[in-house]
Amino acid sequence: MQDDAFITKTINKRKNIALIAHDNKKQELIMWCAAHREILARHVLCGTGTTAQMVSSQTGLCVHGYNSGPLGGDQQIGAKIVEGQIDMVIFFSDPLTAQPHDPDVKALLRIAQVYDIPIANNRATADFLITSSLMNEAYAHQIINFHQHIHKRARSL
Repeated sequence: MQDDAFITKTINKRKNIALIAHDNKKQELIMWCAAHREILARHVLCGTGTTAQMVSSQTGLCVHGYNSGPLGGDQQIGAKIVEGQIDMVIFFSDPLTAQPHDPDVKALLRIAQVYDIPIANNRATADFLITSSLMNEAYAHQIINFHQHIHKRARSL
């Protein structure tokens, strides 16, 4: 009998990458994007409003912008993860400054974890991800079969 608790999800060779940075980390992210411009240009980029606009204007990369984080951008990106439209998140977060939209940030991090999405919260991790050999190939991995999970849960309640 086939185990239907998990399904295979494939991240294609051309990745959909979300770029996010708290205010005190925006320049660091821009410098990181500039340093990895050649690699990033081969992928589809999106980001929260201000970050997307700054990265695009200062690096020449095409970055689709959603709302700013405090205005729901983190939630928009989380929804795109659920829809299978974002494969990786580069999020330079500021651990030393309180964020008014911290619950949104935590929800985004949680949904990335639930859907087994690679996420980098700092430059070192981002460097490891972007230089991984997996950036140049498709990657298949197992995630929970949420439809089956919901079906079983509904029957048990």
